[in-house]
Amino acid sequence: MPLRVEPAPTFRDALRNQTGAAGRPLAGMWVCSGSPLVAELCAGSGLDWLLIDAEHSPNGLESILAQLQAVHGYPVQAMVRPPVNDTVLIKQYLDLGVQNLLIPMVNSAAEAEAAVAATRYPPHGVRGVGSALARAARWNRIPDYLARASDTVSVTVQIESEAAVAAVENILAVDGVDAIFLGPSDLAASMGLLGQQEHPRVRAAVEHCLAAATAAGKPAGVNAFNPATARAYLAAGAAFVLVGADVSILARGSEALAAEYIPPDPVVEPGGTPASY
Repeated sequence: MPLRVEPAPTFRDALRNQTGAAGRPLAGMWVCSGSPLVAELCAGSGLDWLLIDAEHSPNGLESILAQLQAVHGYPVQAMVRPPVNDTVLIKQYLDLGVQNLLIPMVNSAAEAEAAVAATRYPPHGVRGVGSALARAARWNRIPDYLARASDTVSVTVQIESEAAVAAVENILAVDGVDAIFLGPSDLAASMGLLGQQEHPRVRAAVEHCLAAATAAGKPAGVNAFNPATARAYLAAGAAFVLVGADVSILARGSEALAAEYIPPDPVVEPGGTPASY
């Protein structure tokens, strides 16, 4: 007899269990290296969730699948960000077994509705039916998968433009949007403040969206590598945060080793004579 299996709880379930009066916000990190080994290392860190990124990282279908397999069995939620809000890509990600999606650059309620529709089978959406061929249903080893599929998927949409901030209440009202996630870097760029995600106007926009989410009764998260900023957003109502990235940790850690053990290049004085270190 073939095994009968149950899908893992979703990020939506984790937010319901961990947030609120008796819980705490969820802390996570980016996984951008494309390496299943690095993903597995991060999965055992004790963090609550990992974001496997395919928008700005070298991740395709095969590497995403390998990372999902590498982190499976660890007590961590895996979320995946596709490069674009595209029905075909979302279908492929879901069939791979992605349960938690972060959809980038959602600027309107209509775009949020399209993202949700891509995760639902007809008549509630437009997801193509291929569960017998797909890891999502464990090749039809999850009982009644077609009827239950929407319960096995969570949809978080990313608010990262002035247009999205202006429409945030309408986006939050879309049925099937489980949470929103604020991207201060792209938001700053859309406001003419490229590279200034700590600017007061940007922080005010983020806090406006956090308040809107609280009013709507839906969780909101934010990207914040600066610990003081992360704590401020948590105090303002963020239910989940991303506070680091595998590639950043490796870059800064290796730089620290170089700074510790390799002397700086000598300063050359006028005339070509090296000065002392």
